Amino acid sequence: MPTPASRSILFSFAVPIVCAAIAGTNQARAQVFVVGEHSATAGIATDFTPTKLPLPDGHLSERGRRELIRDLEAEQGFAHRVLPMGPGLMLEANGPLTPGPEQYREMIYKKGQSSAAGDRVVVTALLIKPDRIIVDLNGGPYAKHRFLSHVSFGDAPVAANVAEQPTGSRVTLLFKQGVPEITAPEIKALLTPVIDFGAKTSSDAYADTLPAPLKETIAAHEVLVGMNRRMVLASMGAPESKVREHASDDADGPRYEEWIYGHIPQTVRFVRFNGDQVVMVKTAALGKPMDVHTENEMAEFGLNPEIREIALGDGSINNHAAPTLREPGEAIPANSTNRVQYPPPSKPVAATPQTLPEIAPQKPQAAPPDAQMPHLTAGSL
Repeated sequence: MPTPASRSILFSFAVPIVCAAIAGTNQARAQVFVVGEHSATAGIATDFTPTKLPLPDGHLSERGRRELIRDLEAEQGFAHRVLPMGPGLMLEANGPLTPGPEQYREMIYKKGQSSAAGDRVVVTALLIKPDRIIVDLNGGPYAKHRFLSHVSFGDAPVAANVAEQPTGSRVTLLFKQGVPEITAPEIKALLTPVIDFGAKTSSDAYADTLPAPLKETIAAHEVLVGMNRRMVLASMGAPESKVREHASDDADGPRYEEWIYGHIPQTVRFVRFNGDQVVMVKTAALGKPMDVHTENEMAEFGLNPEIREIALGDGSINNHAAPTLREPGEAIPANSTNRVQYPPPSKPVAATPQTLPEIAPQKPQAAPPDAQMPHLTAGSL
């Protein structure tokens, strides 16, 4: 049970923390991600280009089916776009992708994201039907059922019934004329709008999802102000060193992270991040002045930085009252400065000097005769 003194101490610590969080809201507002549907899915690319692969004639034989399962299961690739969890993606061979752009964003918002663009995915199951091939990625959309979870000896189950939530996705490749005698490389080519099986690294797969001008910039190993960390890694790779410092001499000032590429006498490039966005690029070449870029250079590519204003359901927060510790309906004092008013410090109580009574020294008393040690002589032994 906390005492009144401990409650006052906890209150004195809690009030400054709450006020500091309220005061820092305006500074950190532009770096808070939004939960609303439109803004949360604004950065998801939904552009689609159908494939143009000539399909073979005839129907898939049993031997061809076995070869597809053998060659495609456990194959690894990289997501060419954001993949939603669960089933629902229908890709027609050399045709459109279902659902459309708006429904695609809505599916990701409601079901969640299984893989981001550039993430590694694994084909975990392959089901071939007469007119379609169903591809499960990263475990598929459904949890695996274990019959042993229903078997028990007495009250002890044979297998623990752990409710694992599925996080995979499913892509259905549809053939209008039925599945032809097709090979695994041709299936991979038809799945290119969704999965890239030819990329060597995750950075290569992520760069392929960007607009063509930005892809050329990354291929030229250039860094622009406004890029995020994944773009910089795709363009320059991992830095040789990293520095985390404050932007000013103030220990409480904003903290930044700087990636350093190259070393003297070669050209040295300093890439400074504020959060996940590049805010400054400095290039130091031997015999040349320092080249500094601080203006946003990503506007020409039509990409907004991944920073959005905080909102509840994409609404405005300007009409919401600021948090307060006052009771509902409590009037604000006329002389209030909207700041925390600490109670005035109490005056220390002066200690009253006290005089201890003097203790008179006592003389040691002689022991009584009976208590003295007897003298031993040779005759008494």
